[in-house]
Order: sequence, then structure tokens, then C-alpha cells
Amino acid sequence: MTLMKRSLNLAGHATSLALEPEFWAVLETLAAARGLRLSALVAEIDAGRGERPLASACRVAALKSKG
Repeated sequence: MTLMKRSLNLAGHATSLALEPEFWAVLETLAAARGLRLSALVAEIDAGRGERPLASACRVAALKSKG
């Protein structure tokens, strides 16, 4: 499976994040359901991830939203 890379601005810093398309789709749906832009949702995930890598935290958030 190919990763899709997206550029985001988190806390005033440009960063890129690579996830599988299926995870991006879930995160986009979650953001829309919460009335957020995707970048705002990822910023929330980033703020609460602790030591976990951002990509891993996004995947976990996507899985939790489906359960």
C-alpha cells in the first residue's frame, strides 16, 4: 500500500505526514463530523500524543473513532 503524504501547519510549523489513504479518509470524516478542518484535528491529536510519533497517534485516533 502506498502512503499519501500531506503538508500541514501545526503550531505555526510546517510539517508533512504520511499515512495510508484509508487512514486519511477516516480522519477527514472525523474532522467533518466535528466541524473541524483536517489540520485542526491533526493539531488536537498532536497536542495529546505524548511520546508517540504523530503518524502512529493519527492511526490510533482513526481506529478509536471507528470503535
